[in-house]
Amino acid sequence: MPLTDLVTAFVDREFDHETAFLAELVKVASDNPPGDCAAHGARARQLLEGLGFKVETDNVPPAVAQANGMISATNLIVRHKFGAGPTIALNAHGDVVPPGGGWTRDPYAAAIEQSEHGPVMFGRGVAVSKSDFATYAFTLLALKNAVAQGAKLGGTVELHFTYDEEVGGDIGPKRLLDQGLTRPDYVICAGFSYAVVNAHDGCLHLEVTVTGKQAHAAAPDTGIDALEGANAILTALYRSRPALALTRSKSPGIISPTLNIGLIKGGINTNVVPDRIVFRLDRRIIPEEQPAKVEADLRALIADAANTHGKIGVDVKRILLASPLVPQAGTDRIAQAIKRHARDVLGVDPPVNGVPLYTDARHYSERGIPVVLYGAGPRTLLEANAHNANEQLRLSDLRAATKIVALAVADLCSSS
Repeated sequence: MPLTDLVTAFVDREFDHETAFLAELVKVASDNPPGDCAAHGARARQLLEGLGFKVETDNVPPAVAQANGMISATNLIVRHKFGAGPTIALNAHGDVVPPGGGWTRDPYAAAIEQSEHGPVMFGRGVAVSKSDFATYAFTLLALKNAVAQGAKLGGTVELHFTYDEEVGGDIGPKRLLDQGLTRPDYVICAGFSYAVVNAHDGCLHLEVTVTGKQAHAAAPDTGIDALEGANAILTALYRSRPALALTRSKSPGIISPTLNIGLIKGGINTNVVPDRIVFRLDRRIIPEEQPAKVEADLRALIADAANTHGKIGVDVKRILLASPLVPQAGTDRIAQAIKRHARDVLGVDPPVNGVPLYTDARHYSERGIPVVLYGAGPRTLLEANAHNANEQLRLSDLRAATKIVALAVADLCSSS
């Protein structure tokens, strides 16, 4: 029997098992923050071992986890060598944003309901991206079964299950690469079924602290107004935004750089001249930009604006710098393999485009490793209610994505 038929039959036959596997992952909380994800890692390992996998565990030292804004994190690696050939890694993250309000279902119950699209599972992380723990685990199972049935396959498949995507990925994929625990030739990271993502924005977060001198509001000239100084800086930042909109990305799905000031705090009381104002900004970086230059230009803009109010002190601290995902040599090979099988399984021709988000995939790309995002899920984050109440996943998309990824990985395993 052809490998395609063997994979398709296996996924259909084992789909109830795959659905139950996903449900068990959703039932264990792994909210980040607070980022106490060791329990979920232990449960995921138990479930993977129940599928017959040998699981390698990289327990992130507590001090390292805490330095990255988490309490605990565990990286899980599964490896299976079919023969000579490239190594294909499949990466998904198990940490999720907290549920928040507005839910009409228990976010940890993994309830399944019927909809116009067939069965739908609800739960925090069911779409982003615990679903792809299931997609990728059953991809490897399907390929192992095909080989046991006589199919020929080369290469090695690795599963990378990590827990720090919500805080940047430095102790997940980046740590695996830094520690020499993996060096794949191709990577597929968690995504959605109806588009192949080959590029995404980078992101710079800066915290700006403006200091002055407190004074009684009845004698404001005896103090140094930190809010007045912050206002000068904020005005300069906001005035810079129209020029950003004129810079256009060549990646479909990505438009322009953006700048947002999302947090601000300070002051003592209404009748006191404020002596300290702190605000944070988010600057999205398109693939064509150089992150170091973006940061240098922003720091220069802030310094120039501060100089118009010379008595204030200004400190700029980098909170996050995530590089854009830029296509590497070989990225198109992954994308075309996925597209080819998506046309057969879904009956649609998924686009290859970028997204204005940032993900763990960039850590592989920064090492020159070709990577795309593809997995179980609908057409958009909004459709999945990702990072929103009543997050959901159509189980038909999970079934389809598992078949597509398995067949695409089989193609890549045969690539020279």
